[in-house]
This record gives sequence, C-alpha cells and structure tokens, in this order.
Amino acid sequence: MDLAAAISRQRTFFQTGATRPPEFRRRQLERLRAAIATHEASLFEAVQTDLGKSAYAAYGTEIGLVLSEIHHAIRSLPAWMAPQRRRAPWLVWPARGFIRPEPYGVALIMGPWNYPIQLLLSPLVGAIAAGNCAVLKPSEFAPRTAAAISKLVGATFPEEYLQVVQGEREAAEALLRERFDCIFFTGSTRVGRAVMAAAARHLTPVTLELGGKCPCLVCADVPLDVAARRIAWGKFMNAGQTCVAPDFVLADRRIGEPLLEALKRALQEFYGPDPRKSQDYGRIVNRKHFDRLTGYLGNGQIICGGQYDTGELYLAPTLLTGVPADAAVMQEEIFGPILPVLEYATLDEALGLLRGRPTPLALYLFTRDRAVQERVLAATRSGGVCLNDTVTHMVGSDLPFGGLGESGLGAYHGKASFDCFTHRRSVLRRSLAIDPKLVYPPPRVSLGKLRLAYRFLLG
Repeated sequence: MDLAAAISRQRTFFQTGATRPPEFRRRQLERLRAAIATHEASLFEAVQTDLGKSAYAAYGTEIGLVLSEIHHAIRSLPAWMAPQRRRAPWLVWPARGFIRPEPYGVALIMGPWNYPIQLLLSPLVGAIAAGNCAVLKPSEFAPRTAAAISKLVGATFPEEYLQVVQGEREAAEALLRERFDCIFFTGSTRVGRAVMAAAARHLTPVTLELGGKCPCLVCADVPLDVAARRIAWGKFMNAGQTCVAPDFVLADRRIGEPLLEALKRALQEFYGPDPRKSQDYGRIVNRKHFDRLTGYLGNGQIICGGQYDTGELYLAPTLLTGVPADAAVMQEEIFGPILPVLEYATLDEALGLLRGRPTPLALYLFTRDRAVQERVLAATRSGGVCLNDTVTHMVGSDLPFGGLGESGLGAYHGKASFDCFTHRRSVLRRSLAIDPKLVYPPPRVSLGKLRLAYRFLLG
C-alpha cells in the first residue's frame, strides 16, 4: 500500500468539510454500530482463535463496551459539539468569546492485541464523533481479529474516510514516518516512547495508553471473600492479559494467609478444579509471551496453579509468595495470569514500597476506612484509582481513563474520547462599532494609571 497516497486522500476528503456536520458524524456512528452487529459472529470467532476468548467474554469485555461508547456518543454529540461561551475582557468591549471544538483532521489509531476489538474501536468512536478521518493499525499479534476488523471497516466505510492497515512491525514503523494530525496509541511503555519520538518529528499531538505494574493494597478491615473475588476477577480475566489487571498484591500481614486461601476459593469458584477445561479462561497470545511468563514461575513459591502446556499456550492461574523485591516478576509488567502476593507490616511500609515505583496505570485499595482511603490517595500517584474493586473504574463513559508518566499521556472514554481527537479553538468576536484609543500609541495615560486600568480591564 502507498501509505502517503492513502493519507493524502484522507486529508483531501477531510478538507472538503464532509466530516464536520453533526448529521454526518451521527450517521457514521450508527453505521459502525450496525456493522458490529452484522459482523459479530466473525469477531467472536476471531478473538476465540487469537486469545481463546468465549463469545460471552468477547461481548462482555470488548463488543459490549464499544457499543456502549457508540450509544453514549450519539446521545451526547450535540452537547459535545456546541460552542462554549467564555467571558471577553473589558479591554475589547463589546466582544464575545467562545471555544469551538474542531477535529484535528487525519488520526492514526494503533491498537494492541490483548483486547483487539475494544481498544481499537473505542478510540475510533471518539475520532468519528470529533469529525476526523482515521487510519487504524490493529496488532499483528491478533491476526484473525485484525483481518475481521479490516473486513468490517472496508465493507462499511470508504477508504478516504476510514481505512485499516494490517502488517507486522514494519507497517507500524512506516505509518509513524508519515504525518498525521493526531496519534492514539495503546500498548507497552517501550513502544509508546518510540511512538512519541516519531510524533515529535511532525509535532503531532499524541494520546498514549500504556501499562505498568498496577498495585493492589489490601487492608485488614475488609471482607476477604469479597476482596478475593474482585481481585481474582480483575487479575485473571483474559488470562491476566489486561493493562489494568492487578499486577501484585500488598496485603496486611494479619490477613496474608487468609487472603491467599480466599483467592484459592475464588479461582476454584470461577474456573473449577482444572481451569484448562473452563470456557471462561483464555490462553496466552503467542509463544514469546508464554515463554516470558513461564520464566517467572521460579521467582517465588507457587501456592496455587503453576501448571502449563506449551502446545496450548495454557498457563494456569498462579499465586506466588516469598517473592524477592528484585525478582524479575516484581520489576517487569507481568501481563499474564501470575499474581505475586506480598505482605506489609504497616501502612507506612506499604506506601514506601509504592512510592519507589514508576507511576502505574491503576491503583487498587481495599479498605472500609475513609481516612486510610484519603491517606493513600494523597500519598500515591497513578493514572486512575479503584477503591474496593478492580478494573471497573474504566468501564463507564463518564470517568476519563488514562495514564500518567510511565503509564501514559492523555485520557479517553465518553466525552474524554471526543476531547482527545478535538482541537479547542478559541475565538473572540469583537464589534466594529466602538474603538477606544487607549491601546493605541502614543500613550494617553501614565504608567501608573495604565496599571490600574489593566487590573479592571483584564480582570
């Protein structure tokens, strides 16, 4: 594919103004919703092949969330697009100020393999709602899903509006050499740095949704069975291949052993005595990641799980204890079904351990104590926080989802998705009827009076 020519065609189409009217945007969102319904069976089959996801899991963690974003965008589009009034200073009276939300132009959206439908199409909802054209680059590590999405988009939208580019790493690098008006990337911190460096060549605005080691702090005052179910659910869905999955648990020493037992019960309840046979438990995406994960199994004592099958790329839900702080499993993002459970003696000790780490995408805290909640919020940094649950802070459309520092830049979901593909253009409209000469040379008042006047005229 001639990428430069394809992007040029999209830019030409964008410059016609066709994507700007609200009717056009709403119609494209409706077409996307209808196309997802039409291609649902092929999408289910694709993620089953790539990641071992059941249709239930694929709808619950991928398609359903995208459809929810589309519904919210269609309903909210008039309010999002409306100009926002702003006060104009007295210096330019009579005048009115306002902000016009305007599309960037041609967007590049690069998706990951772990949720290959949701994390590619949810940003697309924001790009369409904001009035952009877009090039989509699905991950090559989920090839069947990439092909299914390419077919869906190609059958629904003209290439000068939306287009999918498939391919290996070389295709992504070629795309990043081209000039886009904004870039949205979801993936690893390492690749995120490369994306930002490439964007810098054209001074292109970027949104980076990355990862990190999301900690889960469990205090002694919580009902352990509830906490264990919520931790196990967030950690082991999609076989642990979730950017906001709890990466490790810090448990109050007084409840360390009982929490481990509760986690074992939760895993038994979710996946049965042999998770390999469960339709609700997925597989590792490829051999490279599988080998990396099985290498972590020797980093601590296996309390539960640890079984694996290379042929199936199956790795059982695994709990580790006795993990040294300098072990590889505690230094690198796990991104798989291995959960180290560590203990702390005091909250100060736990907070000290967290402060010494890069900023995570999410932080989880289980406690009933509001004072402890406020203390942890004040003493830590993270992209988002979920109190007494895991993962669910990213599900709705009203809470922006994004990282901070090593875990990302910018946010999306709902209105935030619209905003990250939108330039907020400031406009001041001044009357020609009145033209006071105070601002023009030569000076008509002393410097002292000018100071006083500015305090009034500029507020």
